[in-house]
Parts: sequence; structure tokens; C-alpha cells
Amino acid sequence: MLSQPEGFARAFAEAWSARDAEAIAALFAPDGDFLTLTGAWAEGREAIARTLAAEFKGAFARTKLVTGRMKLRPLGPHAAVAMQRFVLSGLLDAQGRDVGRHGAVLTATLLAGKDGWLVAAASFSAEG
Repeated sequence: MLSQPEGFARAFAEAWSARDAEAIAALFAPDGDFLTLTGAWAEGREAIARTLAAEFKGAFARTKLVTGRMKLRPLGPHAAVAMQRFVLSGLLDAQGRDVGRHGAVLTATLLAGKDGWLVAAASFSAEG
């Protein structure tokens, strides 16, 4: 649970770097949507956790995220859009070789509720 939407990007990056799919899924509303870096579309916390757990066993097994520029755009007292740039490192190709660092952007719509701020929908994509 996030007490403020500003904490989302750091919480996401820490959970990603720990490859903790459950912690990432917990940032989402129970019926939240997530479009992952691989293009997988997961609907709901359970599907988000399951999808990310599988992705963390493949190309993202050693990845880390470093936060870059973030912009938070409030949409009123109970909604905000967060746009976060990351540097993704440790990505592996099909032969298991490190392919270097890449830019990535995470865009998320967060809503405030009785359980704090949760992601309603997010998309994570590579730059370039």
C-alpha cells in the first residue's frame, strides 16, 4: 500500500530489482491491468503476479531498475498519472548473454482509496 502516489516508482523499482512479483502485484488494484515489457497483458493482481514471476525466470532474471526522471500529474484529489523513466540493466538475450542497459518508461494511473494509492492500469515499455 502506498500512502502517496510519489512512492510508486521507487516501490516498483525495488520490487523489480528483487524480482518480487507479488510485491509488484500488491501495488495494483485487485482488478488492475498491467502491460509488461514483453507485451503480456495481465488483468488482476493474481495474473500480474503470475505473469511477472514467469518473466523473472527468463530474460529478466538478473535485471535491475534505476530510477530516472519522474513526473506525477494529479488528476484531482484521488487520481494521478505517474510517468517514470528507468534504466534497465542485466537483460539477457536468448543465449543468456547480457545485452547491456536500456531505457524504459512506466506509465501508471493511480487511484486513492481506503487502502491507500493503488495502480488501476500501467504500461511498461522499452524506449527507442
